[in-house]
Formats: sequence, C-alpha cells, structure tokens
Amino acid sequence: MGDCIFCKIIKGDIPSKKIYEDEFVYAFYDINPEAPTHFLVIPKEHIESVNMLNEKNINVISHIFKTIKKLAKELGISEKGYRIVNNCGEDGGQTVNHMHFHVLGGRNLKWPPG
Repeated sequence: MGDCIFCKIIKGDIPSKKIYEDEFVYAFYDINPEAPTHFLVIPKEHIESVNMLNEKNINVISHIFKTIKKLAKELGISEKGYRIVNNCGEDGGQTVNHMHFHVLGGRNLKWPPG
C-alpha cells in the first residue's frame, strides 16, 4: 500500500531502528516506547488487520510469534515476562492499518492496560 507507514518503513523510505528482518517479517523499536523494551513485529506483506487473515496468509502468524519468542530471549525479557499486544480495528485502538504486534517488557506491566 502506497500510503502505509509500515510499508514505507519496510521499504526503507522511513527510517526505523531495526532489530530483525527476514523474508516474512520486519521488527523494529517503537518510536514512543511504553516500556523499557518496546518493539513491533510486522508482516512484510500488507495485511490490514487480523480480520484480513485467510488461508493464503495465516502462516505468517506462527512466524511472527516464533520471531517474538526469539527476540524476547535475545533482548533479555523472556525470563521475567513480556506482553504481546495486537490492536484490531478502530475500537480496538488500531491506528495503523497494517497488522502489527507490540512486544513490551523490562518492567512490571499492570492490568488492565487502559
């Protein structure tokens, strides 16, 4: 999608602090972190939200979660714990229409989140 900020980040048109990249996903630090460790993992394929998953693209979800597990360990947040957040749709708080998963750790995260 031409106007999608995450697609522009993946293409390198907008700078990001990349953590990881492979043929399916791109991971980078959030520009407004809510925890000492706060990064996003996004599919390289433009998928608007979880609601747009189908038989052709559903396998990206397992790859995203494998990537999150790997990065959480590498970044030292896996032992004490971390939170994975996906906002879906307007009422769910999704502000960028490209499916993405926030990973937050490095402090005690309260519930409910707000």
